[in-house]
Amino acid sequence: MLFFGLNTGVLAILLGAVTVAATLTGLVIGRRVARSATGLSEHFGVLQGALIGFMGLVLAFGLSLALGRYESRRADTVDEANAIGTAYLRAQTLAEPVRTETLDLFPRYTETSIAIAEATPGSAAERRALALSAEDQRRLWALAGQSLDQAPDASAPRLYVESLNETFDAQSTRVYALANRVPTAVLLLEVVGAATALGVLALHLATLGGRVTTALISALLVTLLLVVTFDLDRPTRGLIRVPATPLTDVLSTMSHPPAAAAPD
Repeated sequence: MLFFGLNTGVLAILLGAVTVAATLTGLVIGRRVARSATGLSEHFGVLQGALIGFMGLVLAFGLSLALGRYESRRADTVDEANAIGTAYLRAQTLAEPVRTETLDLFPRYTETSIAIAEATPGSAAERRALALSAEDQRRLWALAGQSLDQAPDASAPRLYVESLNETFDAQSTRVYALANRVPTAVLLLEVVGAATALGVLALHLATLGGRVTTALISALLVTLLLVVTFDLDRPTRGLIRVPATPLTDVLSTMSHPPAAAAPD
């Protein structure tokens, strides 16, 4: 939660300030060491190599976690869209008057799912969308029960109830996935580890008489990697977002007349 509330611009500036400050600090200390002592560059080189390896491992681990969660969220959106589409098709096989009211409810339910996908997890907008979705779920389930009462031996209502249950479960899975983020401790470890490694790298370069440009370019590249890692884990706030396209595509199909006629 420490980084989740920041927009991407502020986050990039904050991370850039940390990495650049660590780099400049290393350069200053390195130049002082180079003037006052000799024979230390080899020791700094060993330390710098170890920290660079550690930083690479931590950054790769954090990026892997964030990318895995991003792909999982995309898959959850597709799964929910498929579940809604299947339930909507099977609702067309229900008997009247349940059929008409159910088909009329599905577009609104899908629109609410899209609103959930676009809202920030934990925000007031998400809570409103979830409350509206819960109301629609209760009504859809009540209509499904009514359809079963009307035809307890028919297969169509039973298949529809199964699809409706999968639809509700798919939304719950997606909502919880949106709130499932890389632990703050891991993100802090990435930032601290990257800053420390960059500082030691700059110190080592300074003892060898290296140029400031090289150290600053390294800081910029590490900052970009950190921003991408953090942004992947912010599905509704960052520049890299989980698209709601599968849900909008399903919603567009509901504007057409039902493909199946009502049973006699």
